Order: sequence, then structure tokens, then C-alpha cells
Amino acid sequence: MGIPLRQQIKVGAYILRQHLAGRKRYPLVLMLEPLFKCNLACAGCGKIDYPDPILNRRLSVEECLQAVDECGAPVVAIAGGEPLLHKEMPEIVEKILARGKIIILCTNALLLEKRLEQYKPHPRFTWDIHLDGDREQHDWAVSQKGVYDRAVKALKLAKEKGFRVAINATLFNNAEPERMARFFDDVTAMGVDAIMVSPGYAYERAPDQQHFLNRRKTKELFRGIFARGQGKGWKMGNSPLFLDFLAGNQSYHCTPWGNPTRNVFGWQRPCYLLGEGYAKTYRELMDTTDWDKYGTGNYEKCADCMVHSGFEATAVVDAVKRPWKALAVQMRGPRTDGEMAPEIDLTRQRPAEYVFSRHVQKAMDEMAHEPPKSAKRGAKHGGSGESPAVAAE
Repeated sequence: MGIPLRQQIKVGAYILRQHLAGRKRYPLVLMLEPLFKCNLACAGCGKIDYPDPILNRRLSVEECLQAVDECGAPVVAIAGGEPLLHKEMPEIVEKILARGKIIILCTNALLLEKRLEQYKPHPRFTWDIHLDGDREQHDWAVSQKGVYDRAVKALKLAKEKGFRVAINATLFNNAEPERMARFFDDVTAMGVDAIMVSPGYAYERAPDQQHFLNRRKTKELFRGIFARGQGKGWKMGNSPLFLDFLAGNQSYHCTPWGNPTRNVFGWQRPCYLLGEGYAKTYRELMDTTDWDKYGTGNYEKCADCMVHSGFEATAVVDAVKRPWKALAVQMRGPRTDGEMAPEIDLTRQRPAEYVFSRHVQKAMDEMAHEPPKSAKRGAKHGGSGESPAVAAE
């Protein structure tokens, strides 16, 4: 298993404290998006389809730390956009680690070689490098040739420097079990500390809508992959029960509050994948979101979702409640044959609402009425009036 025992204990103890306190909903992983801007334009991504004024916005160090403190989750996953475009990222990482948090810093690794010296290895810090498969598969997924080779080069350098390094692979409907198994063999040989996997989510704004998996295809794909991985020594970075869920053996409902998202708009409702409203504070997000409106069986946009950010928290909580169940799956691996768990009924789901344009327009209107940067701040940062993170672009 690719999750360090120390981290398993830390998260497990946190969950037990929440249960003893009688809390029904609580966060496990803060999804922190300090910016939307990216140096890639992946065909399956809907995260960068914003006007330039929004793409040029950054959360400050103070805003990032406030989000960490408000939320209280033991794990912080820093995503984007591309986090390494944020010039204050080393300071953000250092100060979140000082708060005792586990950090997973997601990156496409195009800037990693250049930025690596700004960071120090730490037992609670992991580079999470985006690799969706072998050279041909990954370069197709990111819509640019040569990215796989650059990412692998940066991965090997980070390992040489003593960092903990994981890869995350998002799978689409053109993924092949045999090919993905060979890819997992390859990254295992590179010495990665963890392999994290997830099916792609069908972002409504993604340029490529033809390659997203439905739930049945997801389960068949992962059964095929896991069947080929038995005895291979793959260090999977997902919880055992989430992997068992991907293989069709668990009937889980998502727990979107388990991975709350803070980005440049605020606290995103209801989850990392759906932006259907924003709250100003974490408490407002938790208290005013109608959680029962979302999830597979409740909402059309969620019908095919089996993504880690929705279901990993469900699986982790299940493992803490029933450790014998998780241990059994960890020992034998996900079951890859036989009947699948019952599917969730979709007949009562409400239809999709398309609200992206409205939220973008609201953000643009708010930005138009923001007071200008102070002359003092502009002089401090070279007279541009921008924060260091924006001016660095």
C-alpha cells in the first residue's frame, strides 16, 4: 500500500475524534486551488475555461492558510490549474506543513525541475505528478507531445533529491487494462511511492466529451487492470475500499463534504468537480449547502461519477468503522470477478442545471468593483500594482 502508516494513523485518529464528537459531516481532505491558470490545456479538463482576469487571480498566502485553519482537515491537496505557477507556493507549503498537515501537491511537472530547489523533503509532503498512462496515452490526454518525457524526468529527479513522489492517473474510455497494467509496472520500476487512480469526471465545459467513462465501463476497466496487477507490488495511493469500489464491489454514495474546495471564487458548492455556487466561509458552505440535492441518484450531473474526490472519503470512513473489511481487501486486493454490487437507482435524479456562465459573470462583475491596489503595495512589488504571484506571470 502506498499510504504511509503514520499518515493512516493520523487520519484514522482524526475520524475517530469526529465520531466521538457526534459529527455527521466533516472534512478529510481540503482541496485547495490557489489559481485556475495552467500551462496545459487538457482536452478532458474543465478547470481552465475562464476569462483572463479570473485566470490571473491568485489566493494569497494568508487566504490559503485561513482556508486550512477554517476547514481543519488533516490532509491538504493543492491543485489548480498548475500550482507551481504560483510564485508563493513554497511559502504556502512550508506554512501548511508547520500546521501539522499532510500535503499532496499536484503538478503536471513541467516546472518541477526549475522549482524543485525551492522545496525540502518532508515526511508529510508528497509530489503528486499527473501521468495518465504511457507516453502516447499521456501526451494524448494532455493534448501536447513531449509532456510525458518531461514529467518522467522531473519525477526521477525528485526521487533522487529524497522527495516522496506519487503519480495520479485519470482514466478515460480509451484506456486498455493490459496497457495500463504495463504503465503501472513502469512507474513502479521508477520507484514511485504511490499510484493514485480515478476515472475522469465529465466536466460540462471539457473540449472532449467523447471519452468519459460510464459507471459500468469504469468497473469493467478497473477489474481488468487489478486482475493484471496481482502480485506485482504496485503501491496504490488510494484506500483499499475505494479501489474495491472502482472494481464494482461496493455500493457507495459520495460524501462531497469530505473533500471541500476553496478556490479564487470562495468555497465551492457542492464539491471539487461541480461549481454550482460559492460560500464566503467554510461554515457557510457546510451549513447552507443542500447536500441531498447532489450525488449519484440525486442529480443528473453526478450519474456516472466515481471520482476519488467524491468517494474516497466514503471509503476511508467505512474502513475506520469496519477495519476488518478494509484489511481483507488490502490483503487480497480488489475482487475482479463475480457479481458486482447493486447499482444506484437513477430514476429519481433531478435534471442538470447549467450555471457556469452565471457564476463567471458574477465574478467578473465583483472584480470590476474591487478597489484598485494601493500605491504602497504597487511600489513594494515593482510598481505593477499586482501581487507577486500575478506579476511573476
